[in-house]
Amino acid sequence: MTGIPDEIRSLATMSGVSGAEHGLHLFADGCYEPGSGRGGWSFVAYRDAVEIASDFGGVDDSSNNAMELTAVLRAAMWINSQTTGEAAIIWSDSVYAVKGCNSRRHIWKNNGWKKSSPNGHGRRRTIDNADLWKAVDLQLSQNALVTIVWCKGHSGIIGNERADALADRGRLSIAGGRHSVGAV
Repeated sequence: MTGIPDEIRSLATMSGVSGAEHGLHLFADGCYEPGSGRGGWSFVAYRDAVEIASDFGGVDDSSNNAMELTAVLRAAMWINSQTTGEAAIIWSDSVYAVKGCNSRRHIWKNNGWKKSSPNGHGRRRTIDNADLWKAVDLQLSQNALVTIVWCKGHSGIIGNERADALADRGRLSIAGGRHSVGAV
């Protein structure tokens, strides 16, 4: 994947929204703490460079990829419930989520949410996070104007940094195995 062009990077630093200063942009991020098994997810929505919504939550017994994907899912759900049919960009620093949404999801769906071996003779295995991928596919299929784009994490992009902090807040909200969700 390529990085964000310089003119976009400078806009991100100035406005807090990577990609453009106009339109609907959501930053989705997940986090995971291997020692505890706890994870967090979040998204932050911006319209015309102004934060308009955010949400986060935590999950006990998860994985990093599941949290990154959950963040994209929750962002897509918000778009479908709040901005029906509007063009939007969901930015994620997860190559797993971006590549999965943009290319692999369609292949997996056609294969019954299974991986097939390159030679075609191996056993077909269910993909990791199949239930999450099915839910993401359902949400993204409802609005063809939603685009999933990669952004570099921990690089000063304000929307990504804010989503990262909220995802960690979601992870920290888990106490004694309880599931917690909060809106900010």
